[in-house]
Amino acid sequence: MAKCDICGKGVTFGLNVSHSNRKTSRMWKPNIRTVKCTVDGTAKTMHLCSRCLRSAKAAK
Repeated sequence: MAKCDICGKGVTFGLNVSHSNRKTSRMWKPNIRTVKCTVDGTAKTMHLCSRCLRSAKAAK
């Protein structure tokens, strides 16, 4: 599950392009971390990207 629970950032798809211009598919995965957060007074395990962790969008 490579998707952030807060911002919804997920996998992005694209192409590898070689010097001879051959194209193969590739993907960019977000930096997802499993973090215990308090939501409505209860502890909950959430999957957060590094941007949401750094900006403290969830109370740890």
